[in-house]
Amino acid sequence: MEKNIVLIGFMGTGKTAVGTRLAQRMGREFVDTDKEIERITGMTIRDIFYKSGETRFRSEESLVVKRLADRTGLVIATGGGAVINPENLELLKRNGILVCLEADPEDILRRVSKKKNTRPLLGKNVTVDDIRRMLQEREEYYRQADIHIDTSGLEPDEIVKKIMQKLNEEVYGPTEG
Repeated sequence: MEKNIVLIGFMGTGKTAVGTRLAQRMGREFVDTDKEIERITGMTIRDIFYKSGETRFRSEESLVVKRLADRTGLVIATGGGAVINPENLELLKRNGILVCLEADPEDILRRVSKKKNTRPLLGKNVTVDDIRRMLQEREEYYRQADIHIDTSGLEPDEIVKKIMQKLNEEVYGPTEG
């Protein structure tokens, strides 16, 4: 059984960009949970948040995680808060290797500022301190990942190389992967 590679971490750490490239490199299917939610609901993440609230979004997110948890051989990029639900975290861990992408709060702010309209949890005037606080609130969940990769200052292809290296060292061993 080929375990899923599940990318977790705060928004703006590169989960989607890295996941797409990682899947190509590994010859696996890529699934972005946010895109899957949008496909199923016919609404953007932003619209779900503003029209129905975060609770509805988290409910849709959990349904998508449940569907993906039974599949294998995927590269999955989760939403930044997907793992704050303990059930989601356990489902993803059961069939997956969790890779937490991390970055300095300053890097995150710079990255998400470019996409503020698609980031409903970030207000218009988000600060580094706001990001620091949210990271602290999620730290206990992110800490449960099997592999941690600092993406600060790195391009997606460099991050993919680091992930592949860690997978080969820590998961597959030198003869596989």
